[in-house]
Amino acid sequence: MKNKKVVCIGHSTYDITIPVDAYPTENIKYRLERHIECGGGPASNGAYLLAKWGMKTSILSIVGDDHYGKLIRDDFKKIGANTKYLELRKGHQTTSSYIIANMSNGSRTILASKRPPIRKLEQDITIQADVILIDGEHPETALKVLLDNEDAISVIDAGRLNKDTKMLGKMVKYLVCSKDFAEEFAQNKIDYHDQATIIYAYEKLKAYFKNTVVITLESHGSFTEIDGKYVQIPSVKVKAIDSTGAGDIFHGAFTYFIGNNYPLEEAIHYASIAGAISVTRIGSRFSIPTLQEVLEYEDVI
Repeated sequence: MKNKKVVCIGHSTYDITIPVDAYPTENIKYRLERHIECGGGPASNGAYLLAKWGMKTSILSIVGDDHYGKLIRDDFKKIGANTKYLELRKGHQTTSSYIIANMSNGSRTILASKRPPIRKLEQDITIQADVILIDGEHPETALKVLLDNEDAISVIDAGRLNKDTKMLGKMVKYLVCSKDFAEEFAQNKIDYHDQATIIYAYEKLKAYFKNTVVITLESHGSFTEIDGKYVQIPSVKVKAIDSTGAGDIFHGAFTYFIGNNYPLEEAIHYASIAGAISVTRIGSRFSIPTLQEVLEYEDVI
């Protein structure tokens, strides 16, 4: 299974996380004992997880030819990912995110410094893939790889609704979208206490994208359809201290399990465990559990 070739296409960022016990008050100076720095970004975090879990992973992304870009590249090399198509573009500034992590309740506030999105890599991409994970960034590159690998198991981490995610969402086999994406697409608010509102959004998505749809519902789990029956798979309850990257880790883990032929419900369940473990730790890359931790996890809460 680990010999399968995985290609991840999307956004890379460099995260600087500041853990605090309560959200800061304006116009006050705080002294911190530590902060955490690591790479981030949806498909980028997914790629890091997949490489950490032993998959033959290639990352297709654009960063700057700067200090942060080189740190991102070096981290991928250390974890064993293929960085041939991780482009360090001259004149481009690597996206940096400054994250205030409120450890008292697990919330985070993100200030991202990001240049306008780039639609494709400069390199001519010729790559074979058994499994593909995309997040909507660099859409022209993502489209080419999908068209070149039509038989691959393909997943989109659909967090933001726009013309590119709508276009690419039709090209993949698994659309795994956020509650916000589902609500905006269906133009209808989801009420966790009224499953009919979830079903309405799900059916709208399914009718348009015509693939397997999974809606992530934060602490309320995930919603999909299995063997003609609606299924809401519960989340794993933990004490959260930093939720940064949890969704990315969920999508990366889902891609691992679905790419290795686990049944849909099991893939979602194990992905939920991976995301849950991650929020008990600080820093998106540092919070990625091992595969063994996920497979052996026992929900005792």
